[in-house]
Amino acid sequence: MLENILSDPSVQFFLFSAAKIAVVFGVVMTFVAYAVLVERKVSAAIQDRVGPNRTAPPLALKIPVLGRLLQRWGMFQPMADGLKFILKEDFTPAYVRTIYFWLAPAISVIPAFLTLAVIPFGSNLGQQKMVIADLNVGILYTFGIVSLGVYGIVLAGWSSNSKYPFLGGIRSSAQMISYEIAMGMSVVSLFLISGDLNLSKLVEWQANHGWLVFYQPVSFVIFLVAAFAETNRLPFDLPESETELVGGYHTEYSSMKFALFFLGEYANMIASSAMMVTLFFGGWSLPFLGKPAESLLGGLIHIGIFIAKMIVLMIVFIWVRWMLPRFRYDQLMDLGWRRFIPLALANIVATALGVALFNR
Repeated sequence: MLENILSDPSVQFFLFSAAKIAVVFGVVMTFVAYAVLVERKVSAAIQDRVGPNRTAPPLALKIPVLGRLLQRWGMFQPMADGLKFILKEDFTPAYVRTIYFWLAPAISVIPAFLTLAVIPFGSNLGQQKMVIADLNVGILYTFGIVSLGVYGIVLAGWSSNSKYPFLGGIRSSAQMISYEIAMGMSVVSLFLISGDLNLSKLVEWQANHGWLVFYQPVSFVIFLVAAFAETNRLPFDLPESETELVGGYHTEYSSMKFALFFLGEYANMIASSAMMVTLFFGGWSLPFLGKPAESLLGGLIHIGIFIAKMIVLMIVFIWVRWMLPRFRYDQLMDLGWRRFIPLALANIVATALGVALFNR
């Protein structure tokens, strides 16, 4: 009976999809935890400090050499941070709009995870494609989901019923909507070249013809800068800017509700890095490993290649945060509307003309 159920294609599809979701979620949560540690270590190195090197459970310190080494590297710090968020008092001010105040953090963090569903993080592992949902309109789905993230931030600013969160929410809505336009137009030229909206097909095209970053460097620059604005990270952290708005839209939050905003920021950074790897850097492919995997080892190598590329881009996100000063708000909006949108439009026209002439 059980064998008949497991042999059903629909049951197999459900089980494999559930397994892929669980693995991707676990990997992303681990990356979020240790991305925070890497950020703290990188900022410490840039500012000539040591960074986290004290936290360790007593049992770990009893391991000869390795325990002290892991403590010095700060490997236990993410666990301590997570425990701190869980144990802190979950305080809700009396003057907030309670339902929306509680709803906002969840709305902020969910889109980042939904975006990962269509990103091909490998070629094949056995008979299974290494993508949760291989949609023919994957890029349209991505931008549709990304656009929902602004609602959580706007709700957080409005429901806090306080001036600084409200200003942060207004700033964030204007910023994210502005740069979504430039980001969306920057990828149009990629699909003019490849001729397909499916992200897996886009990666396969790059495996056969070369990475699109070499065909479209202008699109990559626009997408990269827009990704900084979409994730509200320096030099575009105007919605949070502590020196101006205390903490922006999450000023009134504490405990796990604040942790969800924190999680959402880093999950968005991971999703943006994964998307850039897929769109511009050939996804799981390398020039000498371009074909889809025919073995289990080949599939694992492709997954490792994708993760390695993603880590490099995440380090770029972290490095830029600690090297560049914050923009003024008028400079931020000027760059988006008067520089990037016209540049993206011009790039689309130039690419369309090039494709038309090349295909004649």
